Amino acid sequence: MATDSNCLFCKIVAGQIPNDTVYETDTVLAFRDITPRANVHALVIPKSHEDTLGQMAADDPAGVAELFTAAREVARLEGIEESGYRVVSNVGPDAGQEVFHVHVHVLGAQELGPVGPGRG
Repeated sequence: MATDSNCLFCKIVAGQIPNDTVYETDTVLAFRDITPRANVHALVIPKSHEDTLGQMAADDPAGVAELFTAAREVARLEGIEESGYRVVSNVGPDAGQEVFHVHVHVLGAQELGPVGPGRG
């Protein structure tokens, strides 16, 4: 499993930084975001380090599928699968990616409104 000793999320996977785990498998970890943007806000990450979702899609498409399967399981566990939830991944600095370890945000338990500045 690839890791980066300077990566915040690799340190969480290694148990060096505590987290509030929501869901875990051998390859995926989901935990509550420390600065939530919705009533439910969890991050789903692969335990192996990959910088961006775009790169992971090229290198490990099955791993990307696991992330989204885990996102659905987080929604079920958090009681928002039926009411609806949003899955977001910021890819690269212009999109607002702050931690360069693949992660998807699972947001819900409230009306989130449209994505982006308008209703395109």
